[in-house]
Amino acid sequence: MAFDGIVTKVIASELQNLAGARIDKIFQPNKNTILLGFYLDGSNYLLNICTDSANYRIHLTTHPKPNPKVAPNFCMVLRKHLLGLHIKNIITNNLERLVIIDFEGFDDVDDIISKRLVVELMGKHCNVILLDEQNKIIDSLRHINNEDSTRTIVPHRPYSYPTTSKNNFLDCFHFEDFYEKTIPNNPIYNVFNGFSKSFINASIQHLKIDTLNKNTSEKLYHYLQRIVYAANSDSLDFEIITDMPKKDYFLVEKENSSPFHLNFFIDDFYYQKETSEEFRIYRDSILKIILDLLKKYQKRLFHINEKLISCEDMDTYQLYGELITANLYQIKNENLSEITLANYYTNQQIKIPLDNRYSPSINAKRFFKKYQKLKNTLQIVTLQKEETLKELNYIESIIYELESCSSIEEVSEIFEEISENVIFKEKTERYKKQKKSKIKKSSLTKNKNVSFNPLKYIVDEYTLLVGRNNKENDYLTLKYAKKTDLWFHTQDIHGSHAILQINPSSTLDATILVKCAEIVAFHSKAKNSSNVPVDFCEVKFVKKPNSAKPGMVIYSNHRTLYVNPQKKR
Repeated sequence: MAFDGIVTKVIASELQNLAGARIDKIFQPNKNTILLGFYLDGSNYLLNICTDSANYRIHLTTHPKPNPKVAPNFCMVLRKHLLGLHIKNIITNNLERLVIIDFEGFDDVDDIISKRLVVELMGKHCNVILLDEQNKIIDSLRHINNEDSTRTIVPHRPYSYPTTSKNNFLDCFHFEDFYEKTIPNNPIYNVFNGFSKSFINASIQHLKIDTLNKNTSEKLYHYLQRIVYAANSDSLDFEIITDMPKKDYFLVEKENSSPFHLNFFIDDFYYQKETSEEFRIYRDSILKIILDLLKKYQKRLFHINEKLISCEDMDTYQLYGELITANLYQIKNENLSEITLANYYTNQQIKIPLDNRYSPSINAKRFFKKYQKLKNTLQIVTLQKEETLKELNYIESIIYELESCSSIEEVSEIFEEISENVIFKEKTERYKKQKKSKIKKSSLTKNKNVSFNPLKYIVDEYTLLVGRNNKENDYLTLKYAKKTDLWFHTQDIHGSHAILQINPSSTLDATILVKCAEIVAFHSKAKNSSNVPVDFCEVKFVKKPNSAKPGMVIYSNHRTLYVNPQKKR
């Protein structure tokens, strides 16, 4: 449901309880958000005004945002004119998405002063405007002064309210008038202000109306009247219905309802929505960095394989050179395009192509030179392929971890990890310059190098710890675990390290090992498979090679279980 006139009316009605509150804090965390702090009867309240075109709203909040070190100009203006004043009244204009907050107080010589803050919640045209006693604009969050605009919003100009071509539902006193305006088949949200499309659709669904005709329209009209009446009164006879798959909410009529706090529902709803959007954007931006590097290394591997294919003719060139040199005494010293000689390795005749620009002896030297060049290439490229495969394996493990993330903090930890890796350095440095991340970092472990908050499972009174990323896997396995604990990992499949904490003298039942293996398989790239091999051994048999990537280890003395990770679900 959009933040429409109905929601605005209810929010403003609840905010009336702030009448008399003194404003003592004002800050602007970003270009679209203004936070006003109030004090009333020993309690502090924080009013959030958001003018983002997609998530515009006004409500009390319990989710404060960081106060920037340098306040924007409009924030400084608000502080100058509003700090210390008291809320006189909070009103709305009919069902418009417009909230007016009247302030009153005393100046330095104890004269009464009045100020008005107008919050216009109109999509991409959202604005916050500060007015003086004469209804003139002191300043606004966004200045509007162009020929295309119907209004001018600049300092020292008289303020004019936004206009609309829609009808006012509050002036519609009879059903016939309502029905006349909505035929033929004019959507209600296009005819009357204050109603969003999602709210009307939710109301129709709530009333179980299949098609709109005169009878069902009358039913809908009286329903909307009751909702609007409730929004204009202290008796809020409706409830909030959430639709999480669509990430939406709706207000519907409810019998014998009790007052509720729509402000705090809106606060939690949009906080979760914005956090989810921020997480998705942050994760996708980091994923793009990793995928770009993955393509680069895949392209490198392709070229390496091409060079390896060219090296397959290496021994042939050596053979050509040997045969020509061995038979040079009987070959005429003249330029030829090819020559047939006996291959003394197979006792068969072989045709050798020659460059007719050179003599046979020089051709032999050129064949040996090609052989030596390909031999050196093979040595170098083989090493390059080994290193490239290691890097690809590491990059794929990062992609798996990133796809398994469920919070901004987890993504931030992965970004920290790749920032420390040379292969990501250029791209991560560029990203840091473009977007200065304000993500909170998780608490550090005692070694001050890695955050540690593994997933915890209780398996028949035993504790199984599962790492969430490569650095945490290393710390869990190599630093935190005891040598006698059991270490689990999927065989040749990207996944998390897991540690089963046990007493050396205890005897584990086979069912416990299977349950642990199922959990480990679930936290791997093969979680959708049905028969996943999971290796386990004591921690003392797990080693980390020198210069190995985070999360990469070798192990021995292990056993393997084949499990179905879907059972864990």
